[in-house]
Amino acid sequence: MADRYGNDVLAGDWRKPKNGRTVEVALEKGMVVEEPTSGFVGAVVRWEHGVVDLEDRHGKIRTYPMGPGFWVDGKPVSLVAPKKAGPAKKTTTASGSVAVDGVRARVARASRIYVEGRHDAELVERVWGDDLRIEGVVVEYLEGIDDLPAIVNRFQPGPGRRLGVLVDHLVDGSKESKIAAQVNNRHVLVVGHPFIDIWEAVKPSSVGIAEWPKIPYGEDWKKGVLKTFGWPATDQADVAAAWKHILSKVKSFADLDPALLGRVEELIDFVTMD
Repeated sequence: MADRYGNDVLAGDWRKPKNGRTVEVALEKGMVVEEPTSGFVGAVVRWEHGVVDLEDRHGKIRTYPMGPGFWVDGKPVSLVAPKKAGPAKKTTTASGSVAVDGVRARVARASRIYVEGRHDAELVERVWGDDLRIEGVVVEYLEGIDDLPAIVNRFQPGPGRRLGVLVDHLVDGSKESKIAAQVNNRHVLVVGHPFIDIWEAVKPSSVGIAEWPKIPYGEDWKKGVLKTFGWPATDQADVAAAWKHILSKVKSFADLDPALLGRVEELIDFVTMD
């Protein structure tokens, strides 16, 4: 026998309104919204501080508090401000390597990279810092390489204890090339760039200059650069301030000359070789 009254009237959500329950809807400019109490229909033109402005087809604007009490496409809605997008995840490091999320810095290796000075170390950290921490590589600065052979001996390089050295102005016939030639150990790699100072490894265009000036032999190179550009050049504080400005212009590997990029990458590969 057929059930004249159908299924149990209490089965299902019998209290559900015929137009559906109110759902939250994020505001968008141009969204058409109806305020059913007044019958006002308008497009969203702006929202802030908990209120939303609707503009009807005649150009009339009304302001309402955000929240429930509206209809969109004939359905009850609660209007809410859209969530602000969080900062985009970094997909590459400053060196151009793929960024790895959620990886702790590796315990420091016994191997090391030595650079000549503080500015060299700060520039390497600026561009390769993320990579070095993941690899567990520590960079130290020497304040010059005049005693490089003795420094290498004190380090006691060997298997699992490699040493990479980055030298400024490593060109044929230079003082630096003669010192580097004295190091003969298969667990040590000495490489260099052609620049008199690490400042020159930063592309002039990144700093906002046409080119790095030529400073006469025998003159302090950094202070000579400052004088050429008309920057204060009285003492080391002026040099430090100039370097801070230059370093701030370095955002990634793209701001550095390839002659430095290749050498640093070579050193990182060498000291992380198992």
